[in-house]
Amino acid sequence: MLSIPPLARRGLTRFGLALALGLAVITPALAAPPSDADINRLLAASRAQSMLDTMLPQIEAMQRQQFAQVAAQRQLDPARQEQLQRIEQRTSQTIRQALSWKELRPMYVDLYKKSFSKEDVLAMAEFYESSAGQSLLDKTPALMQNVMVAIQTKMQPLFVDLQKDLEAIVNEEPAPAAPAKGK
Repeated sequence: MLSIPPLARRGLTRFGLALALGLAVITPALAAPPSDADINRLLAASRAQSMLDTMLPQIEAMQRQQFAQVAAQRQLDPARQEQLQRIEQRTSQTIRQALSWKELRPMYVDLYKKSFSKEDVLAMAEFYESSAGQSLLDKTPALMQNVMVAIQTKMQPLFVDLQKDLEAIVNEEPAPAAPAKGK
């Protein structure tokens, strides 16, 4: 039988303990996927359905704007206008159905299962159920609106400079063609 010196035996024992502790810490995170109930709790606490419901009118408004642009760019006779309106209504109906909570909830559940552990989902649900989480949800729309205004304000001078650069390039006289070498 192989004889292991006492000092080496202690090192192996420590290594074995460290390995066991490391596996004990890693294994629960890997072995504990969230249940559908855990994810449903998080989705309810984070108001996922409500947020989706508020996005739909915005998507439909963008769609209506696109159809209006198409109609404005062309001289459509009444029959074509009516056809365009039917297509717009059908498109709106398709979008509403595809983006309904009934259709998207299973996708949310699947993605949360793939992305988060049970502990993550429960911690997020607890946060969103707290007064701080509810305050975050209440104030996020105003925050996003303020962010968009701030970004537009910051970008405006850049667009003015870009417009000047574009005008200078467009108004620039073309350089004379260089004579061909060897002729």
